[in-house]
Amino acid sequence: MSALFNFQSLLLVILLLICTSAYVHQMFPTILDRNKTGFMGIFWKCARIGERLSPYISICCVLMAVSLFIGN
Repeated sequence: MSALFNFQSLLLVILLLICTSAYVHQMFPTILDRNKTGFMGIFWKCARIGERLSPYISICCVLMAVSLFIGN
């Protein structure tokens, strides 16, 4: 089943996108800062969300891991 049709998988993909973008921005800030508009701007926005809401994103990561562990 595609991640677009399964809500939990869609949330997992979005959460991983936010975490990965924040990590890449921390390691290589110039890569994402150059591309604030267009398609690549999505990654810059996800990095901002990950940086500013990091406690909430961390809680969501833990909850998603627990729900995946219990579900399988």
